[in-house]
Amino acid sequence: MPPISPMLAKPAASIPKGQLYEPKWDGFRSIIFRDSDEVEIGSRNERPMTRYFPEVVDAVTANFPERAVIDGEIVVADTTRNTLDFEALQQRIHPAASRVTLLSTETPASFVAFDLLALGDDDLMSRPLSERRAMLEEALGSANAPVYVTPLTRDVDQAQEWFRQFEGAGLDGLIAKKPDLLYEPDKRTMTKIKHERTADCVVAGYRVHKSGPDAIGSLLLGLYDDRDVLVSVGVVGAFPMARRRELMEELQPLVTTFDEHPWAWAKQEEGERTPRKSETSRWNAGKDLSFVPLRPERVVEVRYDYMEGIRFRHTAQFVRWRDDRDPHSCTYDQLERPVTFDLADVLSGG
Repeated sequence: MPPISPMLAKPAASIPKGQLYEPKWDGFRSIIFRDSDEVEIGSRNERPMTRYFPEVVDAVTANFPERAVIDGEIVVADTTRNTLDFEALQQRIHPAASRVTLLSTETPASFVAFDLLALGDDDLMSRPLSERRAMLEEALGSANAPVYVTPLTRDVDQAQEWFRQFEGAGLDGLIAKKPDLLYEPDKRTMTKIKHERTADCVVAGYRVHKSGPDAIGSLLLGLYDDRDVLVSVGVVGAFPMARRRELMEELQPLVTTFDEHPWAWAKQEEGERTPRKSETSRWNAGKDLSFVPLRPERVVEVRYDYMEGIRFRHTAQFVRWRDDRDPHSCTYDQLERPVTFDLADVLSGG
């Protein structure tokens, strides 16, 4: 019975040998429960997401066994680029029922299954992964889109190739699992291997820390495009509290007005994607996203995993200051481009 906390993964720098390997999907982790006509979509925080994905509910009813609990990932594909689109997936969480219905047809979601927790009256979580996987393949052997079984390989060389190729389809790395792994909710017993790269970015502003006005919360990062326009690409924000206060003092000489800043508010009307002067987060209504503009003169090296469009998919990590770099040399050209790969080819591997 729901809820069940999903089993988690701990990070590793390299691909371990002698395990089972799957692509790491970039979506909403979901454990789906079906009992005849009843379907419940659980989330990582154990809150139900059933109402947001009516097309997934229909697909589960059509493709799952009559009674089953299956762990997997809800994803949305960009049909133009044939890659995953996490931003479109985020927009599916909407309070208005009419909007939910509209988006279920405009940006329909799919479910990628990777573990079978229960089938009929049998609890399978105490059985080894290799056995659960075989039963999952049999249970969903005749399933049709938008329900898929994630590809799996036992060949570490094949896994390495997937790690290189599948990023071009919007995937997030690899998951490695031991064949005898039991399903342990909320425990980090799997291994995740993600892409990690560095980039030199221009610091163009900061947000104040929630603790008060004397500390930096995050630094806003930019890269110059081929028009020599500074584009907002993300933020870096993991600093010790003492360093946050030091940064507040260090950056004050660079504080400027918006009229003299490359992210001047006229740019909003021209369609540039830049941070807004005063807004709140769609996911946290109480979070203020306004920022203090800085003259774009300092450069910072950050770690990032991969890009989603023109921005970092996740919050970047601080590496070091690069006072030797000219800010205008911080362009998109320095970024590694993933191999182009078709999402349909990944899904067909299942």
